[in-house]
Amino acid sequence: MEAARAKGHGAHGVLPWMPYAVVTVVVVLLTAMLHAVGLGYDRVNIVLLYLFPVLFSAVYWGIGPSFYTAAISVMAFDFFFVPPFFSFSVDDLRYLFSFFVYLAVAALTATLAARLKQQLRYARQREAHTASLYTLSRQMTAISDLQTLLENVCKQVSVTLDAAQVAIYLPGGSGERELHLTATSSSTSEWGSGESEMVIARWVFGHGEMAGKGSGTLREYSGLYVPLRTEERMYGVLAVLGQNEQEAIFTAENKRLLEAFGSLTATAIARVKLGEEAKLAHLTAESERLRTALLDSVSHELRTPLATIIGSATGLIEGEQIFSSADRLELLATIREGSLRMNRLVTNLLGMVKLESGMLRLRSSLCDIEDMLGVVLAQVKGYQQQRHILVHLPERVPYFAGDEVLLEQVLVNVLSNAIKYSPDGSEIVVAVHEDAACQQVIINVADEGSGIAEGERELIFEKFYRGSATSHVTGTGLGLAICKGIVEAHGGTITAAEPSQANGRGAVIRIALPIGDRQTIHYVTAEEVEEEEEEEGGGGGGERV
Repeated sequence: MEAARAKGHGAHGVLPWMPYAVVTVVVVLLTAMLHAVGLGYDRVNIVLLYLFPVLFSAVYWGIGPSFYTAAISVMAFDFFFVPPFFSFSVDDLRYLFSFFVYLAVAALTATLAARLKQQLRYARQREAHTASLYTLSRQMTAISDLQTLLENVCKQVSVTLDAAQVAIYLPGGSGERELHLTATSSSTSEWGSGESEMVIARWVFGHGEMAGKGSGTLREYSGLYVPLRTEERMYGVLAVLGQNEQEAIFTAENKRLLEAFGSLTATAIARVKLGEEAKLAHLTAESERLRTALLDSVSHELRTPLATIIGSATGLIEGEQIFSSADRLELLATIREGSLRMNRLVTNLLGMVKLESGMLRLRSSLCDIEDMLGVVLAQVKGYQQQRHILVHLPERVPYFAGDEVLLEQVLVNVLSNAIKYSPDGSEIVVAVHEDAACQQVIINVADEGSGIAEGERELIFEKFYRGSATSHVTGTGLGLAICKGIVEAHGGTITAAEPSQANGRGAVIRIALPIGDRQTIHYVTAEEVEEEEEEEGGGGGGERV
């Protein structure tokens, strides 16, 4: 029904015979009006009045109706206003020349008016096309996802050309020349996925030429296929299907617009692909950098304790008769210190792996900070040497929800750093208090070492970052990064604060942990611990992080 109505209407939504009927009525009315007022008017002015219907029909309906208007206007002028009246004959042959001049002027005027109207229509069409291309280019600039980009192109082409279907094919799958349907303007239609459509799309992709209705190849086919290419390579094919197989959208102007759409789309696809390749190259380079840094740090960190352990063990084996009991205890203590150092390194590496892979799981229980500090001090006692560790606890020791073992690892890492970067004989102060207003437990660890530069107080919590003032001391740069991951997993924060000493030296690490609801803590049973360790492949009894 809609198709029949569209075929029966003209370009402006009227019946094809309607303009001729209207101008006929206008000429009849004009003639009647001029005849009614008498014949006293100058015939030249009457002829000029008859030009108005010609101009009107040329502007609104084009060349055909305007020529028809000029013809009936001459006939009406001859019949009613040229002697002998009410006859098509003329007494003066000069009127024939006047009629010819009138028709020539009318034809020229109608042609110019129609041409101006056509140029105006073309100008408006080009303006709409330019606006559409500009809109599409803005959308392409803002979109970095390829699928979203292609769907927007399909919608924009469909709206601009009033197309029934738009589809885009991109290479992929088994080979470089193997195409697959990537995006369409309507997900409910099956057009574009058929074998015939795929064959034409492959031909266009292989030859880089337009094919389909209105082109030089397969012009009888219902759709038009446009290659998506840049100067360097082909990226895909853009296919357009007209409404009810109409040819109106496949005009020369619209084909040029489709080629512009294709060029713009190809450039956008190239930009997205280059962005993805650049991102992949950046990730590869970053991964290689981290791998190199990790290998360098681990090999350097392992070499020193291994050399110490090997040397002490060799001395014990080969010098059994030489060393006294005190010497043997000293060598055994050296072996133990090296082993603990290696254990901390391995623990940190495993912790970083779990943090990066998202495998870190909290086992919340009610934590007693006093007991936790007792365990931590026992672990660091073997290598604190001449440093003095002071602990300041409030009268009412706060309890809070958290994973006790993971938080002990945080405190061990922080205290190990304080010991490593503090001179012999210095004090390390661990102060704990409860912030009732913020519902947090605050743990401050202050040392008297070389301190942390103001610009590095956030960077020290990044992986492999080493402070400029402590670069001469061995380390992997993983300890504080792991601390940050664990603390943030608890919903807390860890920061480097300004030094509290009067001389402005040293560093202060501030850990803030939420207290949580002490009444709703889930206590982990031994059976649950064993089940989780079996799921993680840890067996049972190994390090949790």
